Amino acid sequence: MKKILLTILLSGATALLSLAQNHSVISGNKAQRVFPRNATLEIFHSDLLHCDDTVAVFSPATVPVKATLFLLHGYSGNWSDWGTHMDLQALCEKTGWRFICPDGFYSSWYFDDADVAKMQWRSFFWKECWPLLEKKYELDAKSTYIAGLSMGGHGAMSLFLDHPEYFAGAGSMSGVLDLRYSSKSKDTIPIILGKKDIEKCDKFSSVHRLEQYAALGPKITGSKLLVIGCGTEDNTFYPASRLFEAECRNLGLRHVSLYSEGKHRWNYWVRILPLYIQIFESL
Repeated sequence: MKKILLTILLSGATALLSLAQNHSVISGNKAQRVFPRNATLEIFHSDLLHCDDTVAVFSPATVPVKATLFLLHGYSGNWSDWGTHMDLQALCEKTGWRFICPDGFYSSWYFDDADVAKMQWRSFFWKECWPLLEKKYELDAKSTYIAGLSMGGHGAMSLFLDHPEYFAGAGSMSGVLDLRYSSKSKDTIPIILGKKDIEKCDKFSSVHRLEQYAALGPKITGSKLLVIGCGTEDNTFYPASRLFEAECRNLGLRHVSLYSEGKHRWNYWVRILPLYIQIFESL
């Protein structure tokens, strides 16, 4: 297993950006990088990714760490998305929560590519990224959560369903919980998964994995919380979220639905993130 190549503490100094660029620690995502202030950057070199991966970590400095939330970005995004669209450090100090933002790259869909010569993101996360972050930040399953928006909502639920024993709960914000609802279901997703059409990809959708999760029994599922949220004006993923909610209800899974006015936009996700934290804390 590859080790972390470099840890960078950021306080807004442009010299650090230059340092990072000179050491080739920018991950393979082509989207422009904006380094969030006050973040710690964990830089991974990974043969599984065939490039580097940057993980931004925001930890409270003035209060004890109460819980940790992995935050996944959406399609065409990168590790810096959450930290550049809202002041995560201020939210850390207010809530006592740590936020960990991995780079899922422009369009990995948080999958292993069927072509092993290409990006194996899921294997990277579980075999390289998770073990090192778990050790360094002393992650406790009773206070570790995962959530994401859009493509990241799919990613968060998928990772949770891989290993629910590692998390206390998971959240989807406007998530692609049924891959058929994505505009990429006719090309990008089937290509990554090595399938000819989206019908053959159904088993990779989070909504179709819930039955297997429910089979673990109430002793496990009853201790976890799923939060499903979406803007009611999000014409694409609002129906997908309601479908996922209905399956949770049918299977008797512990869940909370959070719907309010909003489109598939950052102003909606920034507004609801604090609500997810409140829900995770209160239930």
